[in-house]
Amino acid sequence: MTFEPIGLLLFASLAGGLFLFASLTGLVLDGGMHSFDEMILLSLRKAGDLAVPIGPNWLTHAVGDITALGGVTVLSLMTVLATIYLLLARQRAIAVFMLFSIIGGWLVSSLLKLGVARPRPDIVPHLVEVHDLSFPSGHAMLSAVTYMTLGALLSRAEQYRSTRIFLIAAGILLTLMIGMSRIYLGVHYPTDVLGGWCAGATWAVACWIVARRFISSRPDPVEAPAAH
Repeated sequence: MTFEPIGLLLFASLAGGLFLFASLTGLVLDGGMHSFDEMILLSLRKAGDLAVPIGPNWLTHAVGDITALGGVTVLSLMTVLATIYLLLARQRAIAVFMLFSIIGGWLVSSLLKLGVARPRPDIVPHLVEVHDLSFPSGHAMLSAVTYMTLGALLSRAEQYRSTRIFLIAAGILLTLMIGMSRIYLGVHYPTDVLGGWCAGATWAVACWIVARRFISSRPDPVEAPAAH
């Protein structure tokens, strides 16, 4: 076997992501990051009224719209549309692998939340309604799992390098914006979002490695019409 430089880079990213997530989880369980989390959350609110975030009113509405992009409804819709697109493009193997990769990532996110069982922050009032546990951030992890996996696997079906780079960059940008919106809204500690990014990106890289090794990027052959 020969290893391409990109393959080695992906393996290094996978190992680094696992190490960072494990280290961050240990710090969260020990309470070593509480002062850092508290400082960041308080810095995003007005000193005289912690219910009011810093910045103009339109920013709060914009952040609310951005955070909705990481909700289950939007992510499910994006996944279904991308799967249909790949099926229509005769990329059946990538479509099936992508669908199960995203579903698997969502399952891992739920299991991690239950395993750590960190309650939501109560340092500042929440600007949106939340009910589940806090670490890792579901929005951060699921957006990384979904958008980065979509970007990575959809790029496998693209011919030009520029479009492949754009798809991956768009997935990363959406993931970062959604994660930061959860901190601004006061519903997650910064370490929750960091943990979600690490776990989600690691999952996306692992899926990319498997796809590069085992999933063909060639379209399915067109069946010839039956002779009469």
